[in-house]
Amino acid sequence: MNFRFSRRTGWDVGESGFAAAIREARAAGRRIYDLTVSNPTICGFEYDAEGWLAPLSNQEALVYDPDPKGLLLARTAVAEYYREHGAVVDPNAFVLTTSTSEGYGYLFRLICDAGDEVLVAQPSYPLFDFLADLEDVKLRPYPLFYDFGWWIDFAELERGIGPRTKAIVVVHPNNPTGHGTKAVERERLQEICARHGLALIVDEVFLDYSLHRADSEELVSFAVGPHPVLTFVLSGMSKIAGLPQMKVAWIGGFGPEAVQREAMGRLEVIADTFLSMNAPVQMALPFWLEGRKGIQEQILERVRVNLARAEASGVEVLRLEAGWCAILRLSRGGEVAEELLREWGVIVHPGSFYGIAEDSRVVISLIGPVDEFAGGMARIGGCMGRIK
Repeated sequence: MNFRFSRRTGWDVGESGFAAAIREARAAGRRIYDLTVSNPTICGFEYDAEGWLAPLSNQEALVYDPDPKGLLLARTAVAEYYREHGAVVDPNAFVLTTSTSEGYGYLFRLICDAGDEVLVAQPSYPLFDFLADLEDVKLRPYPLFYDFGWWIDFAELERGIGPRTKAIVVVHPNNPTGHGTKAVERERLQEICARHGLALIVDEVFLDYSLHRADSEELVSFAVGPHPVLTFVLSGMSKIAGLPQMKVAWIGGFGPEAVQREAMGRLEVIADTFLSMNAPVQMALPFWLEGRKGIQEQILERVRVNLARAEASGVEVLRLEAGWCAILRLSRGGEVAEELLREWGVIVHPGSFYGIAEDSRVVISLIGPVDEFAGGMARIGGCMGRIK
């Protein structure tokens, strides 16, 4: 049958050579050290099963009484989360979603017409390309550069602004660089958005995972004012409580009163059109947010232990301030991730996966089991004499 699918889904859906090499190595029974594991539910953390699951059995969930923005009790719990981060927020400033990906979809529909442009930091999530394609939005990257820490290249960012630019996306802290947006960078972003009439979209899923380095600024949520421009903050339980399977996230809307009010009204209609949130997770959300610190402490301890191991391996680790990932700078480029897999049985992400131009840089996760991580880093450190 000859069928013409939409151009927006014209992706290459075949297996990549790197993915095929991983599959073949595992099928051959080789000992593999996977340093890309980023799913917290399979990393050996201790979850309070009763504490996490009991709230899902609330009998009130048997009654269907939807609120397009999400149940008030859930939004109130989200507002309390931000109060702990220093922001006084009205629960009505939030719209619940099943994921931050869905949140991006809502915001791109709200802000952009087909063919409009959004500026996104690079390096960053590869998922942005697919989200933009699905909403007929064009992405323009602006670079983060490394100089004993990561910084926004504002000259390149401003050069990327055109007549169809509608928003700037900031991941705070960034993944995979661990770059936290500094106060001076926030002020500059707001000034640029005000001057060009742009919205600011801030992804804060890793906000709670600061390494609290003595020479780093404390991470401050963009939910904390002032908000001179239309600002949206995204987050969710996938990272906040290590619960990606529970599918609950949110959008917070801030800004000058008139434009913020109109934005939230339009977002409510978008959310009402889909009504994707289910009642049990909304009723459980207050309990999950209240209990988040137990899992966060475990994850942060794992990150610190694994980061120390990486830094002691003899491999250069680029400085990070927060998050679950690290970037390694190896002593040569080329297909170094493929070589590490083929010759040494270690899986890392090629930097190109995140839009990193330098082919000597690879990305690793810092939340994998300690023994697995140590074995993988020992192999990378031991093979440095070969990778030159």
